Amino acid sequence: MDTIERTRSVIDQSIELETLHTLKNFPVFMGCVDHPRQQDLVADQTWDICRSTGVIQLKCLIPLDVLYQEQHCSVVGDLWFQHHRAFAAFVNAAAPQAVLELGGAHGTLSKLYCELQPAASWTILEPNPAPAEDVTARYIAGFFDSNFRADRDYDAVVHSHVFEHMYEPDEFVRTLAHFGSGCVRHIFAVPNIKSWFQRKYTNALNFEHTVFITEEYIDYLLAKHGLAIERKYHYGDEHSIFYDVVRKPLSNRTAPPPQLYAHHKSMFLDYIRYHEQLIQSLNQQMHTGAGDVYLFGAHVFSQYLLAFGLDTSGIVCILDNNPLKHNHRLYGTEMMVRSPEVLRGLVSPRVILKAGSHTEEIRRGILSTINSTTQFLE
Repeated sequence: MDTIERTRSVIDQSIELETLHTLKNFPVFMGCVDHPRQQDLVADQTWDICRSTGVIQLKCLIPLDVLYQEQHCSVVGDLWFQHHRAFAAFVNAAAPQAVLELGGAHGTLSKLYCELQPAASWTILEPNPAPAEDVTARYIAGFFDSNFRADRDYDAVVHSHVFEHMYEPDEFVRTLAHFGSGCVRHIFAVPNIKSWFQRKYTNALNFEHTVFITEEYIDYLLAKHGLAIERKYHYGDEHSIFYDVVRKPLSNRTAPPPQLYAHHKSMFLDYIRYHEQLIQSLNQQMHTGAGDVYLFGAHVFSQYLLAFGLDTSGIVCILDNNPLKHNHRLYGTEMMVRSPEVLRGLVSPRVILKAGSHTEEIRRGILSTINSTTQFLE
């Protein structure tokens, strides 16, 4: 597999890049599969930082057809459903009637929005269409780039947690700014990546989230390409940021990109130290305590812990709430995925739980409905 090497900053095109850390042999896909382990692909995950702007970015990129070989996104759990409901309400404040959604996956957002605007038409541009039940949106299989040509007019382009997946965010914003007529709104939700990183979430940066695309960089790129922020909303406990932007004439004095090198380098190195120490602690806890050990999260959450050296010899299996993952294998590992129901009736089972913003919801669900004696290692 040939990777795509970044040699310049994605924010200002600087070549002053400094390598911070490499995770060796990381799985290139974060979903579940049925094929033999020997067919799994891995690549080094090397993170660079730009000395001029401080943007952190992945050095070598995975080809898109490998990275997104199957659909692995799903809206499981109340947190994501409430996020989509809140974002649908945010979109509804502008009340667009002809919407193009980028990367809509199962179509949950379209379903929630059309409950608010029954007459609206909704089209989803998605490389791996997998519409959920009762989703009436029209699907187009593909990616959004400068080659995409719409077959109809839209009054809004919408996307939720797509921006951070863009390999070239500068080019992505430029393409958005020139898409459609001047009246097209761009309404989108992004993870508050800086908050996620500060909280040591293991899904903050990976082969899909290849840029530490913080609010400062997003605001800069929007201004650079003539997109004015009409509304911005920080959703939840700094989980996401919602934007509503429109095209405006370019200013003659666009502010320079933010200079965050020292701050971001310190944050990143602290993140690495935290996980190295965490793995030492988890490995010790597994081998000094009593009770079977399970790992929660058939996703990048677990892949990250394993890449940092989590000992799998004492782990029974991986648990996940998504029934579509049950009885399948997490890519890049030998471990099968089971329902948390396997904990029912066990005496003080132990679960390694590091699932980012979903952690507390998962913990409450296991303790309240499956096994109140479960102990959590974290």
